[in-house]
Amino acid sequence: MSTRKQPSLFDDPATLPPPPADLVALGRRVPPNIRLGTSTWTYDGWAGEVYHRAYRGAQPARRLEEYARYPLFRTVGIDSAFYDPPTEEVLAAYARALPPGFPCVSKVWDRITARRFNQDARWGNLVGQRNPDFLNADLFKEAVLGPYRRVFSDHAGAFVFEFQAMRGKDLPEPAQWAGELDEFLRQLPRDFRYAIELRNPELLSDVHGAVLARHGVAHVFNSWNEMPPIGEQLELPWTFPAGFTVVRALLRPGRAYADAVKLFEPYDRIRDPQPEVRQDLLHVVAEVMRRRLEALLLVNNRLEGNAPGTIRALVEAMAGGGGE
Repeated sequence: MSTRKQPSLFDDPATLPPPPADLVALGRRVPPNIRLGTSTWTYDGWAGEVYHRAYRGAQPARRLEEYARYPLFRTVGIDSAFYDPPTEEVLAAYARALPPGFPCVSKVWDRITARRFNQDARWGNLVGQRNPDFLNADLFKEAVLGPYRRVFSDHAGAFVFEFQAMRGKDLPEPAQWAGELDEFLRQLPRDFRYAIELRNPELLSDVHGAVLARHGVAHVFNSWNEMPPIGEQLELPWTFPAGFTVVRALLRPGRAYADAVKLFEPYDRIRDPQPEVRQDLLHVVAEVMRRRLEALLLVNNRLEGNAPGTIRALVEAMAGGGGE
């Protein structure tokens, strides 16, 4: 009988065990303009580290209560929004779980960012066809932005438009791409923050950067298998076009996503440290501090095997305590 009662042991957040004092002290050493967090958060492998309740299934809203108490987490990525925009009901549940002002980085529905429907079964008979809603600003404002504005505006830290790699005739020339993006961004409301994540190195051009700067939209520094390392992106002259930046440490460059999943599940510990990626992230932080910007820096489990552990290593390095 005692085991059946166990899941309700910490139902009240006030009854959760306090975070370790050393972790609290470490968190206080992070500058307030550097907001670290993870790409998604519903991982059973974080039990005992981030989570102390027993969860049945994902329970994302309930887990957010614990997530937001972790001393090193000051933002979170809502990556599931890429596959379907969250409803007002879902967003309201998230809002109830989060402390006031806790910013979330929300990916934008790929109905708006996919030039062509991929092989995902959710597209049904649309698979392989050109997407008529690519860069549809009205659809974004209605289906994505509307629910956030109504129930989640206090937590809408930034919207990330992730453009999957475009191939062959779907890949535009840099000038054409810049024109398309410029027209799209021109239609967006200015009371939210936006960031662009590319998966085509060919489009990391000066004309692309000029469009971002014209609209005050951030470049997403992304560590991804087909993208140049974050350190190389940092060398481009236009990659801080806004008053904030977004960083997504997703994969080691050159490693396929499926390979990372096989290698790292269940994401309970760091299995393959990436000192080069960590150093690049620290360089971004240093540049953000120099420029007096805000950084929303998200780490994925698929980078090293355990995102909370990677974040702790970064904070220790930032604090001068080493990061290995």
